[in-house]
Amino acid sequence: MLICHCNLITEREIEEAILELLEQDPWTLIVPAKVYHSLRKRGRCCGCFPNVVETIIRVTEAYHLRSEANGVDVVSHLDRVRGLRSEYGSRRHEGRTTGHRAA
Repeated sequence: MLICHCNLITEREIEEAILELLEQDPWTLIVPAKVYHSLRKRGRCCGCFPNVVETIIRVTEAYHLRSEANGVDVVSHLDRVRGLRSEYGSRRHEGRTTGHRAA
């Protein structure tokens, strides 16, 4: 499935990039910009970033559940992020307005 229409990046490519980053350092903080940098791309409209964040969380959780880490030590990031997104996810909370560009 195509995730980023601006750069023509598929979900599979994003998943593979995340796994490569996790193989380098299993406890690294992975954000969309880091994934795009590893793919030698950059966010353009950044409309895909919420889907990329969901993919990062899903792939990272699955990676750690398959690892030797104790299940108690693995935090359910997906539930926490979804809770925060529902609480702060609206444009009103993001502080964006129509005139948000620098003068």
